[in-house]
Amino acid sequence: MPETFDVIVIGAGPGGYVCAIRAAQLGMKVACVEKRETLGGTCLNIGCIPSKALLHSSEVFEEAGKHFAEHGIGVGQVTLDLARMQARKAEVVSANVKGVEFLFRKNKVTWLKGEGRIAAPGVVHVAGTDYAAKHIVIATGSESTPLKGVEVDEKRIVTSTGALELDAVPGHLVVIGGGVIGLELGSVWRRLGAKVTVIEFLDGILPGMDGEVRKQFERILAKQGMTFRLKSKVTRAVADEAGVTLSVEPAAGGAAEEMRADVVLLAIGRRPHLAGLGLEALGVALDERGRVKTDAHFATNVPGIYAIGDAIAGPMLAHKAEDEGYALAEMLAGQKPHINYDAIPGVVYTWPEVAAVGATEEALNAAGTAYKAGKFPFMANGRARAMGATDGFVKVLADKATDKVLGAHIIGPDAGTLIAEIAMAIEFGASAEDIARVSHAHPSLNEAVKEAAMAAWDKPLHI
Repeated sequence: MPETFDVIVIGAGPGGYVCAIRAAQLGMKVACVEKRETLGGTCLNIGCIPSKALLHSSEVFEEAGKHFAEHGIGVGQVTLDLARMQARKAEVVSANVKGVEFLFRKNKVTWLKGEGRIAAPGVVHVAGTDYAAKHIVIATGSESTPLKGVEVDEKRIVTSTGALELDAVPGHLVVIGGGVIGLELGSVWRRLGAKVTVIEFLDGILPGMDGEVRKQFERILAKQGMTFRLKSKVTRAVADEAGVTLSVEPAAGGAAEEMRADVVLLAIGRRPHLAGLGLEALGVALDERGRVKTDAHFATNVPGIYAIGDAIAGPMLAHKAEDEGYALAEMLAGQKPHINYDAIPGVVYTWPEVAAVGATEEALNAAGTAYKAGKFPFMANGRARAMGATDGFVKVLADKATDKVLGAHIIGPDAGTLIAEIAMAIEFGASAEDIARVSHAHPSLNEAVKEAAMAAWDKPLHI
């Protein structure tokens, strides 16, 4: 007889490992399937964590080389030790993945090592062995979306995986795609000395985000040295020993031109990673974009099979997957959790950072919602001035009739941290006045959030 579990989670990324740990905390017998040699999925191993390690290291490098003197700090000539920087990144990753392994042991979650396949409802096959489970959770994450004519080798033509492992700074890095991943990794290598060109099919970067933020962010990145080719498409990229030759055309059609690069980063998005799970044979329904179809309780059309995170609809964010894993575990235990998808923030970890939560002005206008917009620039914030980080602003959007906060958009220092306050406000149905009347420490960056809320509700004080 196969060993039986209450829950088997396939995938040990942020959604999967959180689901497994929470289910174990609630008294269930849990196993988690993971084919990597380490836990943590794409995020901890080859995504969020290593990219943020390199982002921070490259920020420190640029600060030392260009801005320390402004503070009266002389350091002489700043040199780059890329091997040490990459080694530090590996150390950060190792500490995080070992932490997840410790949590599995602490909570008595069984790690089933190998590639998982759902052999039948209630049966998961891993490394030659069948395991039984009352509930099976698909948490297999996502993979880089391919592009016809661009063959990835992870050396000259790379995805985010290869871009995190380069052993030399490319002379010219071409990024295909003006989304979060491309801009973050492009920022890393620009700071370290690369010429960076971003090719984007649409007429602006960060599609789907607030239009005003997108425009200012593009100007800031261009001022930093990044070059943009908008309304353009790459139809072909061929690698040779010396670099890559790209064929670039106008998005609307027209004559192609050639461009040379040392390295090309393909970053046009991600797609669910579902291959090898056996979903077609099981009859698990997918949507038009190849994502697993689920109901409000993350259940598929096949009883006992669930899916969360990047495998299903919604933003492909690690914290969204975590929230879904946590909620699903509680649902399986008979509890009634909820997730407010309007209160899930998105962040671009460049410098300055970009963060958003809730509705954009464009979405509110399209829906015919009457709203008020309050904006406050970091130029008028005392702490930002002291930091020398005055680019950007905070914008709060509130319902015109009720003053309820509907969304917020930030470009500026530590935007990814500042956005949490507004996510909390949306979660609890707060008004702009509520935020404005909360005491904010002085001098702090958070005061810019307060002032933007004041501007949406009535009037700001400091502009």
